[in-house]
Amino acid sequence: MDQVSVARLHVRVEGIVQGVGFRPFVHALAAEHRLAGFVGNDTGGVFVEIEGAGPRLAAFVADLRRRAPALAQVERVTTEPVVPTGQPGFVIVTSVTGAGRTALISPDTATCPDCLAELSDPADRRHGYPFTNCTNCGPRFTIVTDVPYDRRATTMAAFPLCPDCAAEYADPTNRRFHAEPVCCPACGPTLRLVTAGGDPVPGPPLDGAVRWLRDGRVVALKGLGGYHLAVRADDEQAVATLRARKHREEKPFAVMAADLPAARALVDVAPAAVPVLTGARRPVVLLPRRPDAPVAASVAPDNRDLGVMLPYTPLHQLLLGRLGMPIVLTSGNVSDEPIVHRDDDARARLAGIADGFLTHDRRIHVRADDSVVRVFRGRELPVRRSRGYVPAPVTVPWRFDRPVLACGAELKNTFCLAKGRRAFLSHHIGDLENYETLRAFTDGIEHFGRLFDIRPQVVAHDLHPEYLSTKYALRREGIELVGVQHHHAHIAACLADNGEPGPVLGVAFDGLGYGSDGTLWGGELLVADLAGFQRVGHLDAVPLPGGPAAIREPWRMAAAYLDALYGDALPDLPVLRRHERRWPAVVALARSGLNSPRTSSVGRLFDAVSALLDLRDHVSYEGQAAIALEQRADRDERGGYRVEASGPVPLADVGRQLVGHVVDDLLAGVDPGRIAARFHYGLADAVVRAAAAARDSTGLTSVALSGGVFQNVLLLDRVVSGLEATGFRPLVHSRVPPNDAGISLGQAVVAAARHAAG
Repeated sequence: MDQVSVARLHVRVEGIVQGVGFRPFVHALAAEHRLAGFVGNDTGGVFVEIEGAGPRLAAFVADLRRRAPALAQVERVTTEPVVPTGQPGFVIVTSVTGAGRTALISPDTATCPDCLAELSDPADRRHGYPFTNCTNCGPRFTIVTDVPYDRRATTMAAFPLCPDCAAEYADPTNRRFHAEPVCCPACGPTLRLVTAGGDPVPGPPLDGAVRWLRDGRVVALKGLGGYHLAVRADDEQAVATLRARKHREEKPFAVMAADLPAARALVDVAPAAVPVLTGARRPVVLLPRRPDAPVAASVAPDNRDLGVMLPYTPLHQLLLGRLGMPIVLTSGNVSDEPIVHRDDDARARLAGIADGFLTHDRRIHVRADDSVVRVFRGRELPVRRSRGYVPAPVTVPWRFDRPVLACGAELKNTFCLAKGRRAFLSHHIGDLENYETLRAFTDGIEHFGRLFDIRPQVVAHDLHPEYLSTKYALRREGIELVGVQHHHAHIAACLADNGEPGPVLGVAFDGLGYGSDGTLWGGELLVADLAGFQRVGHLDAVPLPGGPAAIREPWRMAAAYLDALYGDALPDLPVLRRHERRWPAVVALARSGLNSPRTSSVGRLFDAVSALLDLRDHVSYEGQAAIALEQRADRDERGGYRVEASGPVPLADVGRQLVGHVVDDLLAGVDPGRIAARFHYGLADAVVRAAAAARDSTGLTSVALSGGVFQNVLLLDRVVSGLEATGFRPLVHSRVPPNDAGISLGQAVVAAARHAAG
């Protein structure tokens, strides 16, 4: 090689570049460009030293980003000239450990087409092997114990490679070249079928599990991020049995279909939903249920949508292929507890629910529930961000000058650790209402802190003093604490999701959140940026009769609204007749203010209307009454109730006026479906008019929409359309959920912005 024309570069590649086949890709790229050097992993990502002619080096560096593997996310490529060595050849070198970890871990990804082809090929040595994977697919986050990402730092370290797998691992031309979870039937995990008591079941495990499912039994299935509970989706008795044992009365179950055609037999799959369903992340996608779908009614009671996902592991692929019908696949837990992921815990907690276990001996290090999304205007609208998405960071345009831990909210909890321009939003933790969930929360913070080398100097938290997440934050010693108002965090999360600093008009609609004035907010119009906010509009507050009891019993909210609207001159309504015996006491409680905090919540307004329409007097899960109201709305109705502005505070009288229109239509005998639609559209139109009024005084033309109420795509679509038609630029969520699962991201960026503002 002519030393005069030769140069050498030290190259660093940052982003999700470990566990995605990046080193084999670099090896092949160097060979293609006829360059020498080496590549390896370290705690910062991938490092390369590359030597050769200048034009070839330039082409190589350009290709690093342009042609990166499908699962890679290259955030930055930096180069530095170094002295040429003249050493020929290109090799993958041993990974380097050390301090200052910035390397990213890939999320778990669905089985790739090449592995699926091997799975179904009788001549292949991995034919029918339920743990087949390669550099393009398979377990990642849930098996990683440390960084840099190497086999020894995963739970696959317990499975030494056989000669055949070792040869693939060492072969630069093989797609399993340095694939850390690589394995085969000779050296990898083993599938087992056992009874609820732990006794082995004779015969092939998959065949036995298929037989059990066909017979209507409940099977606990060990997946990527934890155990699931499975039954035939078309078997009403089996689904009812699962509900009774799991103590999950009515909340919809997800369904797994074998492939896209099988999913189309269950739901209407719009073109925009196809890449979401079939992509590498494989979330549960909420889609309109087909009237003739072969699914038991109790899978998703009184719900026109169905949560559908496709197989994302070879085990699921094999099981669905042999069974020949969709299955219910729901988190393996008792209601309100985290998903079970350890084998001993599964036997202890699920033995009373499952008739048996289809399990294996690959340890799950970190639990991860299935992710859930809706599709809104061609983009994902996340409902739960977990498996397949986590721990990929949410990158933002601003720097976190100090490492931040944000503790999130109480319901749908996630935490967030942030540094640099990366916010690591956690997997779904759940509702922080018991010891097991709190332990998952604290263990997760410790694991993320170790993986990403984040030692927080600031801890952000909600203002609510009784949230367990807040109490955890307040117990941290020697660290700066930042309290962030709940709805400001919602709007800040939407800003971060869109990479915008504000200021904007922010519409934050949700169930409840602790206001800065000590009352319970939930129907807010804010002027906000990342550092602060001003409350410029809100629904007038009404009592929450009985506190938490009013959330469990939406008819109480109907009583509160009707009392505020009519006093003792109540119209004759079915909801009043249904609760005639208890009505006076609940109204008296609301008027007294005892155990009846006042709230501006839009979520509670939805509850009241749901009860008025005889949809939900009682709920068994959070948001059920509001979901029922969205589901009941007649999609052919386009008119909305007209709400007139009254007074200087935008949105103030919206709740009472909407309830008044609902009552008038009820008394006139209008169909409840039309009433539900008119309510949605009336609320949406009122939001647009309130934003227009605020624009007149602020000049702001961007509107951020956040809070759990904006998971309602019927409301969201009408609000977005109305804002666009009125000259606004609406901002909606697409990377993190609008519900409380996004709160921690909002808290993190608020804490950073306040510090930057001084």
